[in-house]
Amino acid sequence: MNGLEPSVFRVLGSVEAEAGGRAVTLGGAKQRTVLAAMLLAGGRPLSDDRLKALLWGCEPPATATAQLYTYVSRLRKCLGTDIHLERHAHAYRLDTRGAFFDWTVFESLVDRGRADLTAGRYTAAADRLGQALALRRGPVLSDVTVHLRERQRPLLDEALLSTREDRIEAELALGGHDAAVPQLMRLVMENPLRERLLGQLMTALHRCGRQAEALAVYERGRRMLRDELGVDPGRALRDIRQAVLTGTLARSVARGEAELSGTALALPDGGPRSAVARARARDRGAWNGVVPAMLPADVADFSGRRRELAALMADLRRAGPSPLVVTGAAGTGTSALAVHAAHRARQSFPDGQLHADLSGGSGRPRSPGEVLGWFLRAMGVAEHELPASTEERGQLYRSLLADRRMLVLLDNAVDDRQVRPLLPGTDGCRTLITGRDSFTTLPGVRPVPLGPMSAREGHRMLSAIVGPERTGDEPDAAARIVELCDRLPLALRIVAARLAAHPRRRLAAAAARLEPEERRLDELREGDLDIRAALSSGHRRVTGPVRTALGVLASGCPDVFDSQEAANALSCLEEDAEDALETLAAARLLEVSGPAPHRYRLTPLVRLFAREQSRGGPASPGTPDGGRRPVIC
Repeated sequence: MNGLEPSVFRVLGSVEAEAGGRAVTLGGAKQRTVLAAMLLAGGRPLSDDRLKALLWGCEPPATATAQLYTYVSRLRKCLGTDIHLERHAHAYRLDTRGAFFDWTVFESLVDRGRADLTAGRYTAAADRLGQALALRRGPVLSDVTVHLRERQRPLLDEALLSTREDRIEAELALGGHDAAVPQLMRLVMENPLRERLLGQLMTALHRCGRQAEALAVYERGRRMLRDELGVDPGRALRDIRQAVLTGTLARSVARGEAELSGTALALPDGGPRSAVARARARDRGAWNGVVPAMLPADVADFSGRRRELAALMADLRRAGPSPLVVTGAAGTGTSALAVHAAHRARQSFPDGQLHADLSGGSGRPRSPGEVLGWFLRAMGVAEHELPASTEERGQLYRSLLADRRMLVLLDNAVDDRQVRPLLPGTDGCRTLITGRDSFTTLPGVRPVPLGPMSAREGHRMLSAIVGPERTGDEPDAAARIVELCDRLPLALRIVAARLAAHPRRRLAAAAARLEPEERRLDELREGDLDIRAALSSGHRRVTGPVRTALGVLASGCPDVFDSQEAANALSCLEEDAEDALETLAAARLLEVSGPAPHRYRLTPLVRLFAREQSRGGPASPGTPDGGRRPVIC
């Protein structure tokens, strides 16, 4: 390599490399796999065992170590001396600083494009997001081993699809609905459960004067979501349908208006005010002079969790920057507890309370830049004064909080990367986080873990909603309901809400309806409360092979089991079984007990859900000759 041109690496298509302006011959799929795996590791060391698993799966050959060394040696030779491929203990690390790597360039363009989109600079957003999508040259990781492709391609494909949605959003804002319809129809056919795409197609059709078709898209999507997932469309999609019905769906903005003062303007059809007038009204800042009080409504009949609530209240009233994390499985009531504690602690935060649901209403987690925009507006920053980048918004946010005493509630957070930019920088403010993750990488984090309620707490919660007279008249039926609901607050609230709506219905009848396993999940649904939908959120966080593993464990393991029993059920190495179990535990689909070696437990509702999800999926592992193949690798 002559050093005059930077090295080039690409994975958004076939795996390719260039050195000194010339293509590098990378050899076969396994050598490309080693390169792609280290590129996607982002400078972190990859262990020999991990690389072997990506190369050969669960059963590497006896010569795997020697072959891996050969692949690395060949890469060192063909990449040249400017790229450092280093050995660290039993791991390899690739340093690509100064090189062009299409994935990191893609991420940078997407971050800037989304900042433009949030700020209403739609032309710039469409251009940057288009540049990012143009880096794709075909199916990603098309020439690596199946083991690497199964682990990494879903993540890259999701990033690409999410970026396409963002670019379509920018184009729709700029009046590109006619051109967007064919593309959106194709994307909806490929992703029929993607609510954001459904909403975008409805919007584009409506703006083309095709109202009936827009409503038909909603109806097909509603049926598909009900049949496939057992859920109803989310609030965002329902709002679009209502706006189509009433003719109040905002029209797009002309390109010149959209870039006015860096402000996005979505004018209602027939709106009387000009774009300039609306921009000036927004610039004054509706939040100016208002103390933010953004907490959702408190749970009026909140009960139980006395120990956890007391710990939260003590921590919230104590000065210090350490974030508090209420973490637990689906249905354990993390949000209800956090909101209740935040309301009780309001007097300790005279400068206000900020709140954001980080899960997003369209299935895509909200970006930190978007949430920072909300918070900055709530603290009086005018629209035209909002910084473009997430980093600048974070700096302004922390500066404004420096002399204030505020509570920040971040609900349904996904991971530490989403939360970190939203943390205040001083002792005067407290941050309360809820989510499945424990967020242990955040500095000074104080976890408040939630499990199922005790039987007494569950009985108390049921009594608080349906009335103590009814539970007192049927104590055995009340106790049975609590157990059939796995002592989960969400499940209990669903049953209690149904009983409260039918004051003549006996608790024994409600318990009898819950008894049959094949209908229990259907019974645990009322209005927008749905235990199946809550469990789906954790299910979607894990990859396809791990979901398959969960279905096998739900059918083939006892209530409590260890990693060796799981490996036997999954027909794989114990190490790979442990990886799957750790992933499921992190998604709160398994309970973990005891010090290592751990014991794992599937709760009855999770077991029913996993069995249901596995029906109609891949057949039970087996080969025609009666042998068994691994479920996961």
